[in-house]
Amino acid sequence: MDNLTKLNLDDYKPLRDVVFENLREAILEGKLKPGQRLMEVQLAEQLGVSRTPVREAIRKLELEGLVIMLPRKGAYVANMSLKDILDVLEIRASLEGLAASLAAERISEDDLKRLELIAKDFEKSADSADVEELLRKDVEFHECIFKATNNKKLHQLINSLWEQVYRFRVTYISDYDSSVSIICEHKSILDAIKKGDTEMAKKYATEHIEKAEQFMIEKAMNNKDI
Repeated sequence: MDNLTKLNLDDYKPLRDVVFENLREAILEGKLKPGQRLMEVQLAEQLGVSRTPVREAIRKLELEGLVIMLPRKGAYVANMSLKDILDVLEIRASLEGLAASLAAERISEDDLKRLELIAKDFEKSADSADVEELLRKDVEFHECIFKATNNKKLHQLINSLWEQVYRFRVTYISDYDSSVSIICEHKSILDAIKKGDTEMAKKYATEHIEKAEQFMIEKAMNNKDI
């Protein structure tokens, strides 16, 4: 765990929230790896804080599914199995279908223009094979749809699920055929939202996630190391 650095404390946030966000980011970015034990004392020393906010952050990470607690052994970074990933994607398919349907009803003109720009930027990033930018633009595309639902609870729920499969998303979006397919899928979702077609928006958004699910199944069949 020597890849963590001391926190730059934000005066506007409680310390426990700053520690939680830092540890969550470290897990999602792979600085803290699946199966790695989280030692409160070591983490507190590296982050320059006491053990209490670290303990609170670990408990919160457990609730998000990013950390598991083993009796008499302590806390470990969760190692998601193929079944775990497929379970999350199954839920996401339904929720993202709902989000796209609501967005088709409620999206503002400004958000619609922004969604169009993001879709174009994603396509440019695919042409240049910039994986980091692809990930960023894919997040922005979906975030714009979630925001357009005007339903904060739905937005929060989907974001929590996204974080649980972050490492998978890197694998999926790095695949050339997948990134090309995503361009077409984004366009279909965008066109349906633009027309205010709630049923087609729901259909395309659901299929978008189901294709990611199929990718994982095929990858697992061809290569056990996912």
